[in-house]
Amino acid sequence: MHPFAAGRCERPAAPRMNTKIRLLIFFIVIGAAGVFAYTLMQALWYVPSQEAPAPGLAKTAPAAKIAKSAQPARLSIPSLGIDASVQQTGINAKGNMGVPTNFTDVAWYKYGTVPGYDGSAVIDGHVDNGLALAGVFKHLDEIKTGDDVFVTTKGGDKLHFVVTDVEDYPYNDVPLSQVFSKSDGARLNLITCDGGWVSSGKTYDHRLVVYTELVS
Repeated sequence: MHPFAAGRCERPAAPRMNTKIRLLIFFIVIGAAGVFAYTLMQALWYVPSQEAPAPGLAKTAPAAKIAKSAQPARLSIPSLGIDASVQQTGINAKGNMGVPTNFTDVAWYKYGTVPGYDGSAVIDGHVDNGLALAGVFKHLDEIKTGDDVFVTTKGGDKLHFVVTDVEDYPYNDVPLSQVFSKSDGARLNLITCDGGWVSSGKTYDHRLVVYTELVS
C-alpha cells in the first residue's frame, strides 16, 4: 500500500517558539509602541518651553484696561484657508514671546496691544510639529500684500486687517521694536518660523513676519 493511501495526510508541526523569545518580542513591541505614542503626544500637544510668570507685565498690559470681550478669539485668513482659535501667551524663561500649546491654534501676545487698538498686536503660530506635519502657519509664506486677515473678538466683533508687507528675518536679528512697538495706527503682526532647522538651538534660522493694518 502506498504510504498516503490511507489515513490523514498531516503537515509536520511548526517548531514552537521558545517562551522567553516570545516574551522578549512582546516587550520590544510594547516598548516601541510606547516610544511612538510619547513622541506623537509631544509632537501634537506639547511644546518644550513653558510660560514664565510676569506679574509686572500683566499689571501694565493694555488688556488689563479693556473688557475681556475685546480680546481675540479667532483668526481667519481666507486666502490660506486658515480659521484658528486664538490662545493667549506671555513670555518664556528666556524672555521671548511664548507659542501656542498645540499646532492648530495661534497665540496672541497678551502683554502687548489688543487687536483693533492703536499699536502692534502680535499673533504667532507653528509652521510644523515634531513629526514635520503642517502647523497652522505652514503656508503663511504664501500670503500676499493686500490679502485679508480677520480677527473675531470674544464679544463677537469681526475686525478686518489687510496685509501691507511680508518680511523674512534671521531669527537672531528680528526688528523687535518694529514688530512689537510700532504705534502709528492699529496693527496686527503675524509671526512664524521659516528657513532651515538649527539642531543646536532647536529652532529654525529665520522668522517670517506678516505686517497688517486695520481697515477703517
